[in-house]
Amino acid sequence: MRTRFVYLLFIFVCIASLSEAKVKFASVFTDNMVLQRNSKVAIWGWANPGGNVSLVCSWNPSDTMVVKSDNQSFWSVEVQTSKEGGPYIITASDGEKTELKNILLGEVWLCSGQSNMEWSVNHGILNGEAEAAAADYPNIRFYHVPKVGSESLQENCLASWEVCTPETMRKTSAIAYFFGRSLQKDLDVPIGLIVSAWGGTPAEVWVPYNNVMKNPELEKASQVRAEFDWWPKIPGRCYNSMIHPLMPYGVAGAIWYQGESNAAVGQTSTYDLLMRTLIKSWREGFKKEIPFYFVQIAPYQYGEQDKAYLVREQQEKTASYPNTGMVVLWDLVDDVKNIHPKNKQDVGQRLANWALAKNYNKENISYQSPAYQSMKIEKNKIRILFDHVSSGLKCSDKKITGFMIAGEDKQFVPAKVKIDGKTVIVSAPQVKKPVAVRFLFDNTSIGNLYTNEGLPVSPFRTDEFAE
Repeated sequence: MRTRFVYLLFIFVCIASLSEAKVKFASVFTDNMVLQRNSKVAIWGWANPGGNVSLVCSWNPSDTMVVKSDNQSFWSVEVQTSKEGGPYIITASDGEKTELKNILLGEVWLCSGQSNMEWSVNHGILNGEAEAAAADYPNIRFYHVPKVGSESLQENCLASWEVCTPETMRKTSAIAYFFGRSLQKDLDVPIGLIVSAWGGTPAEVWVPYNNVMKNPELEKASQVRAEFDWWPKIPGRCYNSMIHPLMPYGVAGAIWYQGESNAAVGQTSTYDLLMRTLIKSWREGFKKEIPFYFVQIAPYQYGEQDKAYLVREQQEKTASYPNTGMVVLWDLVDDVKNIHPKNKQDVGQRLANWALAKNYNKENISYQSPAYQSMKIEKNKIRILFDHVSSGLKCSDKKITGFMIAGEDKQFVPAKVKIDGKTVIVSAPQVKKPVAVRFLFDNTSIGNLYTNEGLPVSPFRTDEFAE
């Protein structure tokens, strides 16, 4: 009886609060936000059930949109934005006005993943204090989603848009900032950065639960999880509360840095499938084929049961998925005992170069690292051919390192390597009949082979030998 009374009281309070409430926007819509320019963007929220909500945007003040809230108080409307600019005001009313102020129109990007995406000046990065002191960019805005997991889909998250200042920059994602700063300088438009990242999280927690569990391979792999208590590990938990509340906010694309937590034995073979599932589900949620640019995980001294090099191999496969791109960064690591490389500036720049070249059609930008294409056995040597080598290859030292070669016994030994135009020729004196080549195919190795433009060659293997 008491439980029923409490329940009825709760319902009464909810109805009473709704009857007194003015129009409310979803939490992703706040003062200082950036909306995607030159687009139809969704704006949504809640009002009195069955009431009419009028919406006026100051970049087009003559156009008043009217939408009716449903029987659960929800309303949604599509708004046509104009070219970049601002500040603007959005006014919503159901008889009582609600305003959102200091709004800019520009380019909006979602920045997600685990700790390397989350890493900030406060955590420690290269030249962090100097970078923070110079971070006065009023046309860059951050929306930092709190780290909260949930068993069910959430409609809101407790966050608000903030203007980029030295204070706000130092506590948010350094990679997101450097990515956004590059875009802002090159495009000269406002940039909105939605940061939704959580250190240590495996990729499956960022994918809708059912999309993981309905696939037997992904379901099995998701069960291979060490028992840590300080981050979510069940599929969907971060998607529910840190991605779904943002959908279908208008975004230009997404950047992603994750994979270290999926390097455990039993998970690596399904990582490409998992990432394709994630990308597809996000595109469905945002109702747009958003580009997805991601970072290949860096060399690091993992434990014996972790095979990060197999995750990198899977990431190379994901890079062939439509409208995706991968940043290679083994050359930016100065300590393989630090899983958080301090150089976030170049990572952000390389991600930005993908967007500038592919999204914004900027010319003369080197953005795509060479990837293994094929091999040719030439007597006692193997010639390696690459994709994405425009003008040739170079070595930063006298001797090319990181290559291994094997004969029919499948025993790999360090190789001698010679650059021949856009290819390399690999050999070893003790291997008379070579059958396979590997490059940086382990957890920690760092190479020295680049394009003439300075982009590192992606790790690879030519074989399919059992690991």
